[in-house]
Amino acid sequence: MDTETTTQNDPRSIDAATDVGAVRLTVADVDRAQDFYERAIGLRAVERSGDVARLGAEPGRPLLELVGEPAAPPRPRRSTGLFHLAVLVPSRPELARALRRGVQAGAAFSGASDHLVSEALYLNDPEGNGIEIYRDRPREEWPRVDGTIQMSTEPLDLDGVLSELPDGEDPGMPAGTRMGHVHLQVADLDRAESFYSGILGFDVTVRGYPGALFVSAGGYHHHIGLNTWNSAGAPAPGAGSRGLRRFEVVLPDTDELAAVTGRIVAAGIASEPTDGGVLVADPSGNRVLLRVA
Repeated sequence: MDTETTTQNDPRSIDAATDVGAVRLTVADVDRAQDFYERAIGLRAVERSGDVARLGAEPGRPLLELVGEPAAPPRPRRSTGLFHLAVLVPSRPELARALRRGVQAGAAFSGASDHLVSEALYLNDPEGNGIEIYRDRPREEWPRVDGTIQMSTEPLDLDGVLSELPDGEDPGMPAGTRMGHVHLQVADLDRAESFYSGILGFDVTVRGYPGALFVSAGGYHHHIGLNTWNSAGAPAPGAGSRGLRRFEVVLPDTDELAAVTGRIVAAGIASEPTDGGVLVADPSGNRVLLRVA
């Protein structure tokens, strides 16, 4: 059965209009991190208040929040947390711009992949946080078998991407750029699935990667990736460590927020109201802020 159909008809599923919002990171050097995300990624400052920098592609719409804490210890190598945040650009020419921008800024790309549903570039920020920059193929081009989305990891045609590089100066990330998904390191996939699918209500879309699982709302290929490649059985990083503080799941209205919060309460999971939403941690200690658009 097609994922998009089940999402619309199953009352236990999260609303199809759900999306990923801003990602908040703890960094030791907020000035250095902000400079990197502006020069190498092309985001712009939306707001700067003390040691908190909010960056995005459009005024008033932060995609990334950097919280500077110079004394924060590095996240242990073997721990749960962020695998990468994924910035979605609106077109292949903008992906070409992102590639050129990163190269000109001296960023070291760690990979470039064709995932059948998307084309993606990979790199790390100066503090080791993973970043994906990608563009989606049109949904009608996504390969499916028996209604299930098919993804793979193939070499990206970099020459083909660069052949679509627009003329003129680089204006930075364009309007329409958004946080497409987050990919998390978790300790146990079954427990992660029970939380993100069984309680929050995301649909499982892809199981084909060993040690990984992908979930989404509204038939998207994935809003959240989960893997145990470097974190099977690992603990959460210590409180105050660098890396992921939280990411946002943006719901369409207060009724949907109440429905999801009700499932969290019924499952006996602790949560707290904050910043106009509800903050909850997954079984691996990754924190999610549920809020209304």
